[in-house]
Amino acid sequence: MPIKAFALNCTLKPSGKPSSTDAMIGLLQKDLAAHGVAVGAPVRVADHDVKPGVTSDEGPGDAWPDLRRQVLEADILILGTPIWMGQPSSVCKRVLERMDAFLGETDDQGRMVSYGKVALVAVVGNEDGAHHVSAELFQALNDVGFTLAANAVCYWVGEAMQKTDFQDLDKVPDKVVSTSAMAARNAAHLARFLKEKQYPGE
Repeated sequence: MPIKAFALNCTLKPSGKPSSTDAMIGLLQKDLAAHGVAVGAPVRVADHDVKPGVTSDEGPGDAWPDLRRQVLEADILILGTPIWMGQPSSVCKRVLERMDAFLGETDDQGRMVSYGKVALVAVVGNEDGAHHVSAELFQALNDVGFTLAANAVCYWVGEAMQKTDFQDLDKVPDKVVSTSAMAARNAAHLARFLKEKQYPGE
């Protein structure tokens, strides 16, 4: 059964600037593709005028409705963020705030529009905080209806107070490579299962 993944890159950088978050998302996409998952180019949220708010459409000029559509058309969402001040990026937090609307958008059996969708998390940074950031994203994504496979995050953090970025590494560390492969195969497996057997309704 065809499975599709969609990636939101929540870097603070617009397109045209190198992004370590893109590099981490790309690693997960490569591993998902190895399991027959269709992947496309990540979307940089910073390129789009996503209005503040907690509804699915905040009015004229809001770019979220189209991004929301792409999120819900996919079977797997990859949500990628850098770490800033020990936190997910402000762009990532805005995406999560907009997904808050899913809580009230249910079908006739009381299931959120995101039910049956699998989430993967990609985190990069030059400071400690990957576990904290993934915990925040796990809770928020699960709260708005996404399902998390076992080991649903792939992350890398550099040495504190240093300048090396993930995208600048000569070689991706073996542990990151194996973690990405594991996260991808688990997510692909779960997405296929949920596509065949949706959650029960009320």
